[in-house]
Amino acid sequence: MATTAHNPRSATELAKGLLSLVIWLGFMLASMFWPAGTWDWPRGWTFMAVYWIATAICCVWLWIVNPELFRARRKIQEGTKAWDKVLTVLIVLAFAAVPPVCALDDARYHWSALSDGPVIAGLALFVIGFFGFAWAQSVNRNFEATVRIQTDRGHEVITAGPYSIVRHPGYAFAILMTVGMPLAMGSLYGLIPSGVMLACILIRTLAEDATLKAELPGYAEYAQRVKQRWIPGIW
Repeated sequence: MATTAHNPRSATELAKGLLSLVIWLGFMLASMFWPAGTWDWPRGWTFMAVYWIATAICCVWLWIVNPELFRARRKIQEGTKAWDKVLTVLIVLAFAAVPPVCALDDARYHWSALSDGPVIAGLALFVIGFFGFAWAQSVNRNFEATVRIQTDRGHEVITAGPYSIVRHPGYAFAILMTVGMPLAMGSLYGLIPSGVMLACILIRTLAEDATLKAELPGYAEYAQRVKQRWIPGIW
């Protein structure tokens, strides 16, 4: 019996994607403004506005150029490396800790008392990182949420776009987001959970790079051509 090919742009996939966004919006609002103890937090609202405008733009862009990514990144796929399941949990927990820590700092207790300069710089870093992360996703159909060799999805080496410059551009841009987010909300203490995220991203980069060299055909040769993992000319 013939089977119907999966349509990544189907109404069902769109509905699932929109539901996920609504749930995520609710989580972000709760994790920021409940610890803040007030709705009167201008830096929090500014960050939320920037975050959701960027999210809307990037979701539309990715829905056009790489729609299957929404389904692939929705859950941990079969074959994910055991060590990456641990890293994924740590990264999610560290990310979830950033908004409430920032809210407690800037909105409630004012531990950092940052001026507007670092906040504006943080917003800029976050936006650059966010759109750069989406750029990496747009050219890589294998950009899943966890590390595995995707034999079921035709895993191949990607050399287009930012992958022609560094081997792990998604992580490189994620670093900008990770540093920029707490600063954008006016908090230095938010850099503590962000630092945990950075450490996990570094470990994942090294482990994923080794996995791809060992198990993905053509990656070792690609690594010889594109020397750096994150920063051109440095590392």
